[in-house]
Amino acid sequence: MPKQSWASSPATRRAMQGNRSRDTTPELALRRALHAKGLRYRVCAQPLPNLRRKIDIVFRPARVAVEVYGCFWHGCPQHHRQPTANNEYWREKITKNMDRDRRTCQALKDAGWLLIVVWEHEDVETAARRIAELVRARRGSTAPEV
Repeated sequence: MPKQSWASSPATRRAMQGNRSRDTTPELALRRALHAKGLRYRVCAQPLPNLRRKIDIVFRPARVAVEVYGCFWHGCPQHHRQPTANNEYWREKITKNMDRDRRTCQALKDAGWLLIVVWEHEDVETAARRIAELVRARRGSTAPEV
């Protein structure tokens, strides 16, 4: 472990390095459900040229962006528990993540986009139905669900 590592132990460092920023289990489940409903989308795409952030699922023509938030990483009001080890680091990290999420949401809203947030604990089918309805409404389509 490097001398300046943020990790509290070598095991923690290895575990954290294994975390994925895309193609997480909840994200893949939601993408499968959306695809089964006949929706096509971009994955890990940058919806705005000046937004230095990629969005999990993007429906460009409808201007709908979908973010799948992990309860730990994004400070879920229902499930987030502050770690006891390295507490100050994690409090600052989660606060920064939540601030970035707010800035991203505002930037998309200002550009006429709709951001839909799906928490990892949400029912995938319910979330997929909600997204499908909003995407179709923004496209002006009344086509039935597949």
